[in-house]
Amino acid sequence: MAEMETKHTATKNKGCKRMNKKSTKVDLTPMVDLGFLLITFFVFTTTMAQPKAMGIIYPKDSNNPSPLCESCVLTVIPAADNKLYYYEGMLAVNTVLKTTSFDATGFRDLLLTKKEAVKSIRGNAEELSLIIRPADESTYKNFVDVLDEINITGVKRYFIDDITAEEKQLLDPDN
Repeated sequence: MAEMETKHTATKNKGCKRMNKKSTKVDLTPMVDLGFLLITFFVFTTTMAQPKAMGIIYPKDSNNPSPLCESCVLTVIPAADNKLYYYEGMLAVNTVLKTTSFDATGFRDLLLTKKEAVKSIRGNAEELSLIIRPADESTYKNFVDVLDEINITGVKRYFIDDITAEEKQLLDPDN
């Protein structure tokens, strides 16, 4: 680590004693090793701590709307107080909102039964189209829970849209 060298100097005068000069030499090899260990640690931890996110693919803007099978559409509305409303098909005047929960026996079962219904109608469960329209009062956690269930059940087509004024009226308890 550190070394001390002593040099004996010869004195010409026998009566006068000179002070011996000592030289210090510091070995910095362990400090360099420590520096490389710290650099390696920080590089490793920053590469391990990359955020994981689910990718969302946005469709290209076009004037031609894509045709959807009305019986293949399911619209879900995450709302306040951890409530999940849904309706099947397109919104009509006499549409009644149904409610379900976010757990595996609620929303997941709904998605799986809707996939089976679409498979029996169209012959392909991939044609299920899910529209997610979060209410203004819904939380981010509820939205992430919906996306998690979509990922678990393997729904391929889902759209994220703003809630419409008609749907807000259906959610209004005074209505």
